[in-house]
Amino acid sequence: MPGVERTLVLAKPDALQRGLALEVLSRIERRGLKLVALKMLHMDRELAERHYAVHKGKPFLPGLVEFITSGPIIAAVFEGRSAVEAVRQTMGTTDSARAAPGTIRGDLGIDLGHNLVHGSDSPEAAAREIALLFSEKDILGYARELDRWVTGS
Repeated sequence: MPGVERTLVLAKPDALQRGLALEVLSRIERRGLKLVALKMLHMDRELAERHYAVHKGKPFLPGLVEFITSGPIIAAVFEGRSAVEAVRQTMGTTDSARAAPGTIRGDLGIDLGHNLVHGSDSPEAAAREIALLFSEKDILGYARELDRWVTGS
């Protein structure tokens, strides 16, 4: 089906600490995207540095690594038409103070450093990030009656 993508979503430690992890995932699922993989983990420093490798050398990288390793996270793979963009729109801009109302970060985020959720920023980044956390056998394909209404197929 044209335009169908997979993307990685992380409910970050602050989402779990605030009891908002399932709200974060639910908003994305209600967008019409299909949940195809899910796991809870505590990301270690080595995995966090690989996950955030695109930010190597940037001054904010140590803070990102420190935060994402500070507590458990929930990692999910969502699939659907233009999934990367759909998730990014649903999340809102990175800085919660500037995120639009109705987005996850706009409604629930606290600040730039505590913005509840990570979503891949491109299909290429999604493929790389998903491979860090899931094997292909962890990702389950299945049909939903809803899919023909959401995707037109």
